[in-house]
Amino acid sequence: MGGIFAANMTGNTVLAGVALADGHWELAGSRFIPLFAFFFGAMLARLLLRLTHKAAVPLLLEATLLAAAGFLPIGRELELMIAALAMGLQASAITHFGSAAVSTVVVTGTIARIADAVLDSLWPAEKRALPLVATPGLLALTWVGYFAGALAGALLIKVTALPLLVPAALLVVAIFL
Repeated sequence: MGGIFAANMTGNTVLAGVALADGHWELAGSRFIPLFAFFFGAMLARLLLRLTHKAAVPLLLEATLLAAAGFLPIGRELELMIAALAMGLQASAITHFGSAAVSTVVVTGTIARIADAVLDSLWPAEKRALPLVATPGLLALTWVGYFAGALAGALLIKVTALPLLVPAALLVVAIFL
């Protein structure tokens, strides 16, 4: 929405800086709000993980927030802030799959780790090996999931008035599987 992202905090940071440099104070402020929402969501997830030791708790809260945002007549800006809060929850709640650390909301680092893993598999290091990264397959699957989610979200906006209900439902299904 207008160059403001729910899960791309790098983009929000850069665009806020550009807006400030251009003297567009209101625009800069609107680009800082999702940063604070994402940060608060990540802190809340960490707190919930400390209290419950279960990733399902912050993920259920994420699903609830997305479903509520889909049903309530709150407007696109508040809906975006709720989505940023939900992405912060997810970013802190889901970080490990087995022994591999994988980001589920930041695609830039995932692409860089795919490149690392592919090069390491094509040309194994002989001396002074760098730390191993997750398998290319897991990283590629993470990127495909991110891309598919963006594509599905864009398509859902075109066909339903309640597009956030789909990811909310999928989160609940994933939690209980």
